[in-house]
Amino acid sequence: MLTDFLVLGSGVAGLRAAIELSRYGDVFVVTKERPAEGSTGYAQGGVAVALSDEDTIGFHYKDTIKAGAGLCNKKAVKVLVEEGPERILELISWGARFDMLGEKLSFGREAAHSIDRIIHAKGDATGEEIETALLSKVKSLPNISKLPFCFTIDLIVKNKICRGALLLSNQGEIFPVFARAVVLATGGCGQIYSMTTNPAVATGDGIAISYRAGAILTDMEFVQFHPTALYLPAAPQFLLSEAIRGEGGILKNIKGERFMQKYHPDAELAPRDIVSRAIQSEMRRTKSNFVYLDITHLNKRFVKERFPKIYRTCLQYNIDITEDLIPVCPSAHYMMGGVKTDIDGATSIKGLFAAGEVACTGVHGANRLASNSLLEGIVYGARTGKAAGKYGKSVKGIEPFADRFVLPRRPVVRAGSYDIEKVRSSLRKTMWSKVGIVRCKKSLTEALKRLRGWRKIENDFFATRRELEVKNIITVARLITTAALLRKGSVGAHYRSDFKEPGKDWKGHITLHL
Repeated sequence: MLTDFLVLGSGVAGLRAAIELSRYGDVFVVTKERPAEGSTGYAQGGVAVALSDEDTIGFHYKDTIKAGAGLCNKKAVKVLVEEGPERILELISWGARFDMLGEKLSFGREAAHSIDRIIHAKGDATGEEIETALLSKVKSLPNISKLPFCFTIDLIVKNKICRGALLLSNQGEIFPVFARAVVLATGGCGQIYSMTTNPAVATGDGIAISYRAGAILTDMEFVQFHPTALYLPAAPQFLLSEAIRGEGGILKNIKGERFMQKYHPDAELAPRDIVSRAIQSEMRRTKSNFVYLDITHLNKRFVKERFPKIYRTCLQYNIDITEDLIPVCPSAHYMMGGVKTDIDGATSIKGLFAAGEVACTGVHGANRLASNSLLEGIVYGARTGKAAGKYGKSVKGIEPFADRFVLPRRPVVRAGSYDIEKVRSSLRKTMWSKVGIVRCKKSLTEALKRLRGWRKIENDFFATRRELEVKNIITVARLITTAALLRKGSVGAHYRSDFKEPGKDWKGHITLHL
């Protein structure tokens, strides 16, 4: 198959890139599930953007830099906050409807923000609203085609130039798609942890295939853990938006004691890494698997209107958040590192671009500021689409290359050759216990030894999605653990109990590549 541009992923970054690319030629958008199944639709809290009368781009910039713990790419942050307002207004013109307060947008506050700047939709369904608007816009553009239920096995790279990708259909057919440029927008890798807010599709595929192709990765040790996911053994992990604490939610241990003021002067509104470690500390101290999030003191009608999705979901598990304390615990949430790009989404491989959570422009530094992720997807999705489009226009015909292409002749490992579900479960437990919120040399070394024991799976060639996903999470887990061992210091979301200070050369960035 031939196309002008290939976009891998259909979250906010992938869809926004596809819209931009449609100005330059035909676009294929590939997703391993239906187009709406990804992290974007699960994003509750909102979008951080300097659009209120009291806010400025400068304030947003300072808050982002501060949250990033000294490791943000200042140029990338400047792009984010300056272009953000225009991109949001563009979304509104495409039909996105954000919550209003009279004639103006309604703004909320979340942790580490100095001002109310979080816009939201339907209370706590912001990602869903943005995704709906983008999918509608994509549908109106005839030169964008979707390839759902196709898994990307690997990138096609020849002479250090990306020419397309090798795909696996739901029916088991392996086939190549060739393009003038490829945009990676495959999202995060939360499924490498046993506790995660990420959907099942977040298996780090884009990071793994880029690494195998020879791309440079950076900041892989910086994994953000969200402090408050619903903790019920019989229920799936469900994110309880940071906005709940922004609206006055209080954290209490199982003894009913408020504790955050002991850990940070901003208490519940401290940065996410601090709140996550504080909760973990309280859980250990009280020998519990959870703490409580309390919003019973807030107006019931307000809670139901502000957090309708959270209210309905918790009711399914017999928790009325207007009357009951909500059991919560930290969970893996967001990858700050990833495929290294410049501010136009270009990676170290010619013809390969990346945007969104799979990419690392450095905009988040060591710790992402709450609600900057959707904004990043919109802003950098557009920039990356534009840059990939311009690059693609300069590429001569890809037909001759496609005609000469031969499928890799590698023996396919039969499904069932490994107890893949056991490997997956063991890996996720290992990552949570040894490469989680608090790490040390001993735990990281033990984790790396176990991960290296699965190296054969990394090197094998599979023709089934489940095996390929496990292959990818092994690779990504190994890379995160390797980077965490190399950073002998604590900064942002990376906290080592054996190196509690930032350490020597802490402002440097760790890069990994084949």
